[in-house]
Amino acid sequence: MVSGVPSVHTAKSPQNRGEHRERATMAACKCKIGVLAAAFVVAVLCAGAAVAAASSKFDGVVQPSWANDHVLYDGDLLKLRLDSSSGGGFASKNRFLYGKATADLKLVPGDSAGVVTAFYLSSAGDKHNEFDFEFLGNVTGEPYLVQTNLYIDGVGNREQRIDLWFDPTADFHTYSVLWNPSQVVFLVDDTPIRVYENKTATKGHHHRHPNTNTSSAFPSPQPMAVYSSIWNADDWATRGGLVKTDWSHAPFVATFRDVSVEGCAWAPNATDSDAGEVARCTGTQWGKEGRYWWKEKDMQELTVHQTHQLVWARAHHLVYDYCVDTDRFPVQPPECAGR
Repeated sequence: MVSGVPSVHTAKSPQNRGEHRERATMAACKCKIGVLAAAFVVAVLCAGAAVAAASSKFDGVVQPSWANDHVLYDGDLLKLRLDSSSGGGFASKNRFLYGKATADLKLVPGDSAGVVTAFYLSSAGDKHNEFDFEFLGNVTGEPYLVQTNLYIDGVGNREQRIDLWFDPTADFHTYSVLWNPSQVVFLVDDTPIRVYENKTATKGHHHRHPNTNTSSAFPSPQPMAVYSSIWNADDWATRGGLVKTDWSHAPFVATFRDVSVEGCAWAPNATDSDAGEVARCTGTQWGKEGRYWWKEKDMQELTVHQTHQLVWARAHHLVYDYCVDTDRFPVQPPECAGR
């Protein structure tokens, strides 16, 4: 043992004294390296714990769906990143038939021209249904535009655009899609900005409002997943593609504080057209998820207050409506009749 070596022996010659100093120096270095290594391990473990805590908050709902290295966890936040190499996206772990999908989202700040962040629901296949929020970036100082769209049996081209009554890059705001057999409602901070109604459904209220379809098809009961993505769309997103993405401002980051889905969860092993699942999610009021509140009578149509909110939002913030775009649609789409 080192402690058993007599000190008088190690001090007898310069060579021994040099060896002693060398051993002491090496021991000190090893000690410092050990301390640094331990600190590094602790830092890594702490960082890993922070990532795990953040990911666990979202893990029950969503998972990365493409470009996993551009889907980032930061504390209690989930971030989608776009740079010149790639964007990124996530998808819900389960599919749903009817319910409400919600994101608490802060959009890309600064010069975001050409950048699109999307939050949407979609089924699968060529005849899929899809309900889209698309947030169209802009140059610094110009407002974001929010584009909504619906695909029914694989056909879209139902775009509407609004500007917002707040800065969506300064703080988190809530964007939701409510979907039941009677209507699809797009909401911003619980204010409805668009409604697509099933006019053949039996409803408990009769509050008519603009933006209702009168004779077109309503989305058939197909299970949907919830998605989000960020990507470069400078061929169309800002001023029709006239303003291109300025990559000197990259990376562009959209930040989520929360993502939630309340709905009738489709059985994992069921086919997309499983009649039993359609009947369960359409015809019942309770299930393993609890009460199907999104299908209750009060959810079948907007309340009077919500109707007033919708009228206000459209009167003050609607900037484009496909229903009145006669260049694109010389023959008015059927759901736009009378407008």
